[in-house]
Amino acid sequence: MIVVTGAAGFIGSCLIKRLNQDNFNYIIAVDHFSEGPKKKNLEGKKIQEFVERDAFFPWLEKNQQFVEFIFHIGARTDTTEFDKSIFDKLNVEYSQKIWKACCDYQIPLVYASSAATYGLGEYGYKDDEALIPKLKPLNPYGDSKNEFDIWALKQEVKPFFWAGLKFFNVYGPNEYHKGRMASVIFHAFNSIKNTEKMKLFRSHNPKFKDGEQMRDFIYVKDLVEVIIFLMYHRKNSGIYNLGSGIARTFNDLALNTFKALDKKANIEYIDTPADIRDKYQYFTEATMEKLSSIGYTKPFHTLEEGIEDYVTNYLNKQLYY
Repeated sequence: MIVVTGAAGFIGSCLIKRLNQDNFNYIIAVDHFSEGPKKKNLEGKKIQEFVERDAFFPWLEKNQQFVEFIFHIGARTDTTEFDKSIFDKLNVEYSQKIWKACCDYQIPLVYASSAATYGLGEYGYKDDEALIPKLKPLNPYGDSKNEFDIWALKQEVKPFFWAGLKFFNVYGPNEYHKGRMASVIFHAFNSIKNTEKMKLFRSHNPKFKDGEQMRDFIYVKDLVEVIIFLMYHRKNSGIYNLGSGIARTFNDLALNTFKALDKKANIEYIDTPADIRDKYQYFTEATMEKLSSIGYTKPFHTLEEGIEDYVTNYLNKQLYY
């Protein structure tokens, strides 16, 4: 059995699809399943059992001898939520319980951290574990992810293999349910389809032109390939960046979405809201040498390739991965 938490979500459901492709069909899907829109993410996937998030630990105690691996992808990811208690419960305390269970039952673990831990990038974007206690996230979500990373590194008892993955800006199929937290590419697609134009934030930093703000966008299919690699690899435990390693501009993103839709580019620049302006990231880029140093060599989709596949094969057809 392989456990995937956050199973009905964007990344979790894509991971299950990829596991099924390698004939891992005894999947234990853990999530809060009452949310209707996410259910389509799991249609057609081979899943042995659905376990409610709050019932998982009693279930694991009874079935731990059958569990081969835990992928802890589930989290509260809303960067606009400022109730710290929610993140303490779901992102920190729940993750700590999973870690301790993996230690007790000798189960390998991969968990989702986030590039939100890097804040404004005061210390760069290098996945050097010595820097993690110094990082200054910009919101309670980033704080919760960094707090767990720090806690994990301090533990004397660790799973025999574990990896924390700092996801950068992930996009791709199965994010239909995410609303305002969906990727910029998802919003660009819908804006262009509905209005024939795309709105981007104007730059308020003299070092960047309008739309030239840069992010490390990673296609979800590449992300799950790395996760699968680590499942087989099972050594070199630690915390790793997971981005494409190449920052691209929002103009690049918009222009490629217009191209994938065979539409003429029409970009409008609007002011960045004043309440987030001083915390707005103008540049993020994952350093990926640490992952490549342990033997990961598979190339990532370029932004052009990822957008073309996402728009043509999923968004245009309203299909799921």
